[in-house]
Amino acid sequence: MREAAITAFFSTIATTIPTSLAIADLGCSCGPNTLFAVSEIISIVMDLYNAKKHELPEFQLFLNDLPENDFNTLFSYFLPRFQEKLSEQMKSKYGVRAALACFFNGVPGSFYGRLFVPRGLEENKGNISMARLSPPSVLRACYEQFQRDFSTFLEYRGQELVVGGCMVLTLLGQRNDDPSSEEYRQFWELLIIDLNEMVTEGLIEEEKLDSFNVPYYPPSPKEVHREVEKQGSFSIDCLEVFEVNRDVFEKDFDPNVVSEEASDKMVNA
Repeated sequence: MREAAITAFFSTIATTIPTSLAIADLGCSCGPNTLFAVSEIISIVMDLYNAKKHELPEFQLFLNDLPENDFNTLFSYFLPRFQEKLSEQMKSKYGVRAALACFFNGVPGSFYGRLFVPRGLEENKGNISMARLSPPSVLRACYEQFQRDFSTFLEYRGQELVVGGCMVLTLLGQRNDDPSSEEYRQFWELLIIDLNEMVTEGLIEEEKLDSFNVPYYPPSPKEVHREVEKQGSFSIDCLEVFEVNRDVFEKDFDPNVVSEEASDKMVNA
């Protein structure tokens, strides 16, 4: 999908090939796969420029995550290895070992601008997220927070992108429109069971469990499409759903009967 988006972008600017490209990785984290998407995008651009016999552009790469992210390790450890890989790519594609003009920027901060925990979650007793027994007010509060956050996200990206620019967005969601459906509940059910067990054993206070909530909302494709259209900064060229491999759960999942193997896999994940 990234390759198709980049190729389509260049087909719309055939008369003016840019000499500089800006790429933003929102939520880059810090680890072996941090620069994977950036590397893939650069490789695609290199192939497109090479096919058209154009000189490679200057790349401006913006790596964003929360201020607590380990940017020191990212820039001191992973970035040099990434640059070495780019140099090898240059050698294999062009027969010369040369460095690309790549300028990296660390951009700490939330890409939502500011996040608020929605009101209404205080009624979610015994749960830390949306669950089967959550009252309708909790589901509504999480959905409304998703609407506000996603709309703000789209608004900011719309202001930052150049005219004709495009964005490939990957986010966790679910196939249907029921926010308390089984496919979503399974992700949190094990943790909820353990926390309630810790309350029973006196390891944590019940009041603390009742006051703790993760206001995460997994939108359906229909809900994503509706919010994009309502906000108005973007049009959707392609909207796809793909499954995450969650073999850690048994096919007939019973939250009250969890195998030790499934628990171990979930913890290690």
